[in-house]
Amino acid sequence: MADPVPHPRDAWRLFGHERAETAFEAARARGRLHHAWLLTGTEGVGKATFAYRAARRLLGAPADDRYGVLGADPDHTVSRQIAVRSHPDLLTLERIGEDGKPRKTIPVDEARRLSEFFSKSPASAPHRVAIIDAADDLNVNAANAVLKTLEEPPPRGVLLLISHSPGRLLPTIRSRCRRLGFDALPEDEVADFVRQRTDVNPEDALRLARMAHGAPGKAWTLSATGALAMDDAARELLHDLPQVDEAMALSLADRFRGGEGAAQFALLFERLSERVHQMARRHAAEGRGGLDRWAAAWETLQRLPREVEAVNLDRADALFAALSDLRDAARA
Repeated sequence: MADPVPHPRDAWRLFGHERAETAFEAARARGRLHHAWLLTGTEGVGKATFAYRAARRLLGAPADDRYGVLGADPDHTVSRQIAVRSHPDLLTLERIGEDGKPRKTIPVDEARRLSEFFSKSPASAPHRVAIIDAADDLNVNAANAVLKTLEEPPPRGVLLLISHSPGRLLPTIRSRCRRLGFDALPEDEVADFVRQRTDVNPEDALRLARMAHGAPGKAWTLSATGALAMDDAARELLHDLPQVDEAMALSLADRFRGGEGAAQFALLFERLSERVHQMARRHAAEGRGGLDRWAAAWETLQRLPREVEAVNLDRADALFAALSDLRDAARA
C-alpha cells in the first residue's frame, strides 16, 4: 500500500539537498540572510518542502537534528500553526484558491497582499515570511506587484519564491533575489525513495524516477496518479503507428471526461510528448527524414493541453487531433 503524497507543509524530511540547506542556514546564522530567495529546479525536486522547512526555522521553531539541517520540532507551536495554516507571520501565495480549486494563474489581488503583509512587524516571530508557490504562476500584473515588494525590502521580512522555470520570470525579479538551486537527484536514489513510500516494483520505481527526471516528489506523485498506466498507453499508441487502435483511443477518451479526467489527460500528453521527443532525437542521430513532421506533432502535444485548459476544449477531440498528427508523422 502506498503512502499518501503529503503537501510540502506537512513534509518533515527533505530528501537530498543538504548543500542548499547548509548554505541557507549558514547565511541565517551569520546574520547575512537575504530578503528574497529564488528556489530553482525541476518541479517536484523538493523546493517547496525546503521553503516550509526554512519558514519553520525563521518563524522560531527550534532545530531538530532528527530531520536534517533545517529540521524543526514537529510538536512545537510554530510547526503546528504552519501545519494548520494559522501562523500570523506566514503568508502563502499559490494557484489553489480558497475554495480548494486550482486557478489558471496567481492573480494580482493575491500578490498585492504582500505589500500589506510586510508593512507590519512580526506578530510573534523573529521574521515575517512569504512563500510564492510557484512564481511561474504569477500573471503579468501579479509579477509586477511582487517586483514592487522586492524593490522595497521589508525589515525582518523574507520572501521565498519557488520557480520551476526561472527563465520565464521578469529579469528584474531574478536580479533582486539570491538564487538557490536544487539539482536533480540520481535516478537510483529517486527509485529507492519511491519504493520506500509506494508498493511499486523495482523496475517501475526506476521508470518513475526517469519520468520525473530525478525529482523525488514528482516521482511519488506520478506513482499515485497512475502515470505508469498512461506511459504504457503512450508506448502502445506510438508503437502501432501509423495505425491507431481506435478502441483503445476511445477508452482513453472516456477516461478524460469529468473533472478527474483532467489529470489523466495531462499525463497522457506529457508521456506522448516525451516519447515523441526521444523518437525525434533518435531519428536525427540516425539521419532519417521526416523530422519536420515529428516536430509538428510534438508541438501539437505541447500546445493542445494548454488550449484545452484555456478555452475548455473537448479532451477527446484534442486526443484525436494529436493522434492524427502522429499518424502523419509516422507516414512521412
